[in-house]
Amino acid sequence: MTSPIVLVHGAWHGGWCWDKVRPRLEAAGHRVFTPSLSGLGEREHLRHPVPSLRTHVADVVNLVVAEDLRDLVLVGHSYAGMVITGAADALRDRIRHLVYLDAAVPADGQTFASFVPGIAPEDVMRREAAFRSMAPDGIWLPPVAPAMVGVSDPDDARWLQQRLRPHPLRTWLDPVALPHGGSSGIPKTYVMAANPPTTAMGYPRVAQIARQGGEWSCREIDCGHDMMVVNPEQTAAYIAEAAA
Repeated sequence: MTSPIVLVHGAWHGGWCWDKVRPRLEAAGHRVFTPSLSGLGEREHLRHPVPSLRTHVADVVNLVVAEDLRDLVLVGHSYAGMVITGAADALRDRIRHLVYLDAAVPADGQTFASFVPGIAPEDVMRREAAFRSMAPDGIWLPPVAPAMVGVSDPDDARWLQQRLRPHPLRTWLDPVALPHGGSSGIPKTYVMAANPPTTAMGYPRVAQIARQGGEWSCREIDCGHDMMVVNPEQTAAYIAEAAA
Protein backbone atom coordinates (compact mmCIF):
# COMPACT_ATOMS: atom_id res chain seq x y z
CA MET A 1 0.00 0.00 0.00
CA THR A 2 1.40 3.41 -0.94
CA SER A 3 1.98 6.08 1.70
CA PRO A 4 -0.33 9.10 1.85
CA ILE A 5 1.40 12.40 1.15
CA VAL A 6 0.64 15.83 2.61
CA LEU A 7 2.14 18.78 0.72
CA VAL A 8 2.39 22.03 2.70
CA HIS A 9 3.00 25.29 0.86
CA GLY A 10 5.24 28.19 1.88
CA ALA A 11 4.60 31.88 2.44
CA TRP A 12 2.13 33.71 0.16
CA HIS A 13 1.14 30.48 -1.58
CA GLY A 14 -1.79 28.11 -1.10
CA GLY A 15 -2.60 24.48 -1.77
CA TRP A 16 -3.00 25.46 -5.43
CA CYS A 17 0.79 25.68 -5.87
CA TRP A 18 1.00 21.86 -6.04
CA ASP A 19 -1.26 21.64 -9.10
CA LYS A 20 1.58 20.33 -11.28
CA VAL A 21 2.98 17.95 -8.64
CA ARG A 22 -0.15 16.40 -7.22
CA PRO A 23 -1.31 14.54 -10.36
CA ARG A 24 2.13 12.98 -10.79
CA LEU A 25 2.02 11.57 -7.26
CA GLU A 26 -1.58 10.44 -7.60
CA ALA A 27 -0.66 8.63 -10.83
CA ALA A 28 1.83 6.64 -8.73
CA GLY A 29 -1.01 5.55 -6.45
CA HIS A 30 -0.62 7.97 -3.53
CA ARG A 31 -3.42 9.74 -1.70
CA VAL A 32 -2.30 13.37 -1.81
CA PHE A 33 -3.49 16.23 0.37
CA THR A 34 -2.68 19.88 -0.37
CA PRO A 35 -4.09 21.97 2.47
CA SER A 36 -4.02 25.75 2.41
CA LEU A 37 -2.83 27.26 5.68
CA SER A 38 -5.16 29.63 7.55
CA GLY A 39 -5.36 33.05 5.90
CA LEU A 40 -3.98 31.84 2.56
CA GLY A 41 -5.28 30.29 -0.64
CA GLU A 42 -8.95 29.40 -0.45
CA ARG A 43 -8.75 29.99 3.32
CA GLU A 44 -7.99 33.67 2.84
CA HIS A 45 -11.19 34.43 4.73
CA LEU A 46 -9.45 33.20 7.92
CA ARG A 47 -7.18 36.26 8.11
CA HIS A 48 -8.69 37.42 11.41
CA PRO A 49 -7.58 36.82 14.03
CA VAL A 50 -4.15 36.93 12.41
CA PRO A 51 -2.85 33.35 12.16
CA SER A 52 0.20 32.35 14.19
CA LEU A 53 2.78 29.66 13.53
CA ARG A 54 0.91 27.57 16.08
CA THR A 55 -2.27 27.98 14.00
CA HIS A 56 -0.50 26.78 10.86
CA VAL A 57 0.93 23.77 12.69
CA ALA A 58 -2.58 22.96 13.93
CA ASP A 59 -3.91 23.20 10.35
CA VAL A 60 -1.67 20.29 9.38
CA VAL A 61 -2.00 18.27 12.57
CA ASN A 62 -5.80 18.47 12.47
CA LEU A 63 -5.90 17.36 8.83
CA VAL A 64 -3.74 14.32 9.53
CA VAL A 65 -5.75 13.32 12.58
CA ALA A 66 -9.14 13.93 10.92
CA GLU A 67 -8.17 11.82 7.91
CA ASP A 68 -6.48 9.26 10.19
CA LEU A 69 -3.38 9.30 7.99
CA ARG A 70 -0.56 6.93 8.94
CA ASP A 71 2.77 5.92 7.42
CA LEU A 72 2.69 9.47 6.12
CA VAL A 73 5.12 11.44 3.98
CA LEU A 74 4.95 15.06 5.12
CA VAL A 75 6.38 17.67 2.74
CA GLY A 76 7.06 21.35 3.39
CA HIS A 77 8.30 24.08 1.06
CA SER A 78 10.25 27.10 2.33
CA TYR A 79 8.50 28.62 5.39
CA ALA A 80 6.50 25.40 5.70
CA GLY A 81 9.63 23.70 7.00
CA MET A 82 8.72 25.45 10.25
CA VAL A 83 5.18 24.09 10.00
CA ILE A 84 5.97 20.47 9.21
CA THR A 85 8.63 20.33 11.93
CA GLY A 86 6.05 21.49 14.46
CA ALA A 87 3.51 19.04 13.07
CA ALA A 88 6.04 16.19 13.14
CA ASP A 89 6.57 16.83 16.84
CA ALA A 90 2.90 16.10 17.46
CA LEU A 91 2.54 13.28 14.91
CA ARG A 92 5.74 11.28 15.36
CA ASP A 93 4.06 7.86 15.36
CA ARG A 94 2.22 8.64 12.10
CA ILE A 95 5.14 9.84 9.96
CA ARG A 96 7.22 7.69 7.64
CA HIS A 97 9.37 10.43 6.11
CA LEU A 98 9.77 14.22 6.10
CA VAL A 99 10.69 16.10 2.93
CA TYR A 100 12.00 19.66 3.13
CA LEU A 101 11.87 21.46 -0.21
CA ASP A 102 14.34 24.38 0.03
CA ALA A 103 12.96 24.88 3.52
CA ALA A 104 13.65 25.88 7.10
CA VAL A 105 14.56 23.10 9.55
CA PRO A 106 14.23 24.60 13.04
CA ALA A 107 15.23 23.37 16.47
CA ASP A 108 13.06 23.91 19.53
CA GLY A 109 12.49 27.61 20.20
CA GLN A 110 13.87 28.80 16.86
CA THR A 111 12.02 31.09 14.48
CA PHE A 112 12.05 31.61 10.74
CA ALA A 113 14.66 34.28 11.47
CA SER A 114 16.92 32.17 13.69
CA PHE A 115 16.84 28.63 12.23
CA VAL A 116 19.85 29.16 9.93
CA PRO A 117 22.73 26.91 11.08
CA GLY A 118 25.55 28.88 12.69
CA ILE A 119 23.77 32.22 12.51
CA ALA A 120 25.06 34.92 14.89
CA PRO A 121 22.62 36.67 17.29
CA GLU A 122 23.21 40.02 15.59
CA ASP A 123 22.30 38.47 12.23
CA VAL A 124 19.08 37.09 13.72
CA MET A 125 18.20 40.62 14.82
CA ARG A 126 18.95 41.93 11.33
CA ARG A 127 16.74 39.27 9.77
CA GLU A 128 13.90 40.09 12.16
CA ALA A 129 14.23 43.78 11.31
CA ALA A 130 14.25 42.97 7.59
CA PHE A 131 11.12 40.84 7.96
CA ARG A 132 9.34 43.65 9.81
CA SER A 133 10.37 46.15 7.15
CA MET A 134 8.67 43.96 4.54
CA ALA A 135 5.29 44.42 6.25
CA PRO A 136 4.22 48.08 5.84
CA ASP A 137 1.25 47.65 8.18
CA GLY A 138 3.27 45.63 10.69
CA ILE A 139 0.94 42.66 10.23
CA TRP A 140 0.98 41.31 6.67
CA LEU A 141 3.87 40.58 4.28
CA PRO A 142 2.79 41.58 0.75
CA PRO A 143 3.41 38.99 -1.96
CA VAL A 144 6.79 39.10 -3.66
CA ALA A 145 7.31 39.18 -7.41
CA PRO A 146 7.44 35.72 -9.02
CA ALA A 147 11.05 36.33 -10.04
CA MET A 148 11.97 36.50 -6.35
CA VAL A 149 10.96 32.86 -5.95
CA GLY A 150 12.72 31.71 -9.11
CA VAL A 151 9.78 31.83 -11.53
CA SER A 152 10.68 33.46 -14.85
CA ASP A 153 8.40 31.80 -17.41
CA PRO A 154 5.75 34.44 -18.29
CA ASP A 155 2.82 32.01 -18.10
CA ASP A 156 3.93 30.61 -14.75
CA ALA A 157 4.60 34.12 -13.45
CA ARG A 158 1.10 35.29 -14.38
CA TRP A 159 -0.45 32.18 -12.83
CA LEU A 160 1.50 32.78 -9.62
CA GLN A 161 0.88 36.53 -9.46
CA GLN A 162 -2.89 36.02 -9.63
CA ARG A 163 -2.89 33.65 -6.66
CA LEU A 164 -0.25 34.88 -4.19
CA ARG A 165 -1.73 36.47 -1.07
CA PRO A 166 -0.29 38.46 1.89
CA HIS A 167 1.35 36.28 4.55
CA PRO A 168 1.10 36.91 8.33
CA LEU A 169 4.35 38.41 9.61
CA ARG A 170 3.95 36.92 13.07
CA THR A 171 4.43 33.38 11.72
CA TRP A 172 7.98 34.36 10.75
CA LEU A 173 8.73 35.68 14.24
CA ASP A 174 6.99 33.03 16.38
CA PRO A 175 9.27 30.39 17.94
CA VAL A 176 8.39 26.79 17.19
CA ALA A 177 7.65 24.55 20.19
CA LEU A 178 9.08 21.02 19.90
CA PRO A 179 8.59 19.31 23.27
CA HIS A 180 8.87 15.83 21.74
CA GLY A 181 12.02 16.32 19.67
CA GLY A 182 10.63 17.77 16.46
CA SER A 183 12.04 15.97 13.43
CA SER A 184 14.76 14.14 15.36
CA GLY A 185 14.75 10.41 14.73
CA ILE A 186 12.52 10.64 11.66
CA PRO A 187 14.00 9.90 8.19
CA LYS A 188 14.33 13.14 6.23
CA THR A 189 15.14 14.34 2.72
CA TYR A 190 16.35 17.84 1.93
CA VAL A 191 15.84 19.06 -1.65
CA MET A 192 17.78 22.22 -2.46
CA ALA A 193 17.01 24.59 -5.31
CA ALA A 194 20.42 25.07 -6.92
CA ASN A 195 19.84 27.54 -9.76
CA PRO A 196 19.96 29.98 -8.14
CA PRO A 197 20.46 28.78 -4.56
CA THR A 198 18.29 30.57 -1.99
CA THR A 199 21.31 31.92 -0.12
CA ALA A 200 19.52 34.88 1.45
CA MET A 201 17.22 32.54 3.37
CA GLY A 202 20.04 30.23 4.49
CA TYR A 203 18.74 27.08 2.81
CA PRO A 204 22.12 26.04 1.33
CA ARG A 205 23.49 25.93 4.89
CA VAL A 206 20.79 23.45 5.84
CA ALA A 207 21.61 21.38 2.76
CA GLN A 208 25.25 21.19 3.89
CA ILE A 209 24.12 19.49 7.09
CA ALA A 210 21.81 17.16 5.19
CA ARG A 211 24.71 16.08 2.97
CA GLN A 212 26.43 14.63 6.05
CA GLY A 213 23.90 11.79 6.05
CA GLY A 214 22.63 10.10 9.17
CA GLU A 215 18.88 10.67 9.26
CA TRP A 216 19.20 12.81 6.12
CA SER A 217 19.30 12.32 2.38
CA CYS A 218 20.10 15.34 0.23
CA ARG A 219 19.04 16.08 -3.33
CA GLU A 220 19.29 19.10 -5.65
CA ILE A 221 17.17 20.44 -8.49
CA ASP A 222 18.66 22.72 -11.12
CA CYS A 223 16.01 25.41 -10.79
CA GLY A 224 14.85 28.32 -8.64
CA HIS A 225 13.11 28.30 -5.28
CA ASP A 226 9.53 27.49 -6.40
CA MET A 227 10.58 24.06 -7.64
CA MET A 228 7.04 22.69 -7.55
CA VAL A 229 6.10 25.29 -10.19
CA VAL A 230 9.19 25.38 -12.40
CA ASN A 231 10.26 21.72 -12.18
CA PRO A 232 7.28 19.69 -10.97
CA GLU A 233 8.49 16.47 -12.56
CA GLN A 234 11.73 16.28 -10.57
CA THR A 235 10.05 17.62 -7.44
CA ALA A 236 7.44 14.86 -7.61
CA ALA A 237 10.14 12.28 -8.30
CA TYR A 238 12.06 13.14 -5.13
CA ILE A 239 8.89 13.13 -3.05
CA ALA A 240 7.95 9.73 -4.48
CA GLU A 241 11.47 8.50 -3.73
CA ALA A 242 10.99 9.44 -0.08
CA ALA A 243 7.70 7.53 -0.04
CA ALA A 244 9.23 4.39 -1.57
